[in-house]
Amino acid sequence: MKSDPVRFINRYTRKAETEPVPGEGWLRWLYWTNAGRVTLHTLVKRSLLSRFYGWRLDRPSSRSKIAPFIQQYGIDASEFSLPPSAYLSFNHFFHRTLAEGVRPVDPSDRSLVFPADGRHLAYANVEATDGFLVKGDKFTVAELLANDTTAAEFSEASMLISRLCPTDYHRFHFACGGVAGTAREIAGPLFSVNPIALRRSMRYLVQNKRVVTMLRSPVFGSVAIVEIGATMVGGIVQTYTPGAVRKGDEKGYFKFGGSCVITLFRRGAVEFAADVLQNTEAGLETYARVGDRVGTARGR
Repeated sequence: MKSDPVRFINRYTRKAETEPVPGEGWLRWLYWTNAGRVTLHTLVKRSLLSRFYGWRLDRPSSRSKIAPFIQQYGIDASEFSLPPSAYLSFNHFFHRTLAEGVRPVDPSDRSLVFPADGRHLAYANVEATDGFLVKGDKFTVAELLANDTTAAEFSEASMLISRLCPTDYHRFHFACGGVAGTAREIAGPLFSVNPIALRRSMRYLVQNKRVVTMLRSPVFGSVAIVEIGATMVGGIVQTYTPGAVRKGDEKGYFKFGGSCVITLFRRGAVEFAADVLQNTEAGLETYARVGDRVGTARGR
């Protein structure tokens, strides 16, 4: 398993693809060797290293990394709101906005959309599954939310895990409309959220620094949104204003690094799309873009 490539299903081509992983050899050494895990726990997971790296990527000198990154990973610059030469630093490019209209939002009143570009897993009932990515490797909603009272609302919850890799558009959006509360930060270390690391332990998702926001949706009821930090993520930035929000509205962005958004729904509130459920059951993530439909409301 430790040497398996990171595979996913591209929703648009319906084909299996292999994910290019920046620093793949380094990740495999950190998470799958004894010497690497010592380094991981003594240095890499600590926020100081990620803050330092984030600071470096905020500097004007980091602009030189932009063009090679775009070329190496085949990123479509025609989608950007600015030309590559206009970005002031690598982080400015990394948390770029997109041109108007390149991510249309599914218009149905009862649809749920992907909150981010990335690779997604969907579970109709988190308590009924035998593990996430790896059989037997799970976490509880109470651990994820760090709040037993809130977690009680989400007994047998439906869950969408949306993982962004470094080559993705790194702004995240509301998967449905409603009234959004104030974001609550939970302190923690910064493990990687790439499957190379998560095959070692899915529990990194409930140990890492994360931000929880509650949303009250007239269509889906109570929704919990959790943004999760990761190694070399310089920050999780909220750009929304608490109050009424629309489906597809921007909620915030991640600075450099692969990151993750988990969205929880109360039992029976959502019916996920069949392709995403089937791929998840096969142990494969589904690549899809923000604004596309991932499910519909049920039972309301």
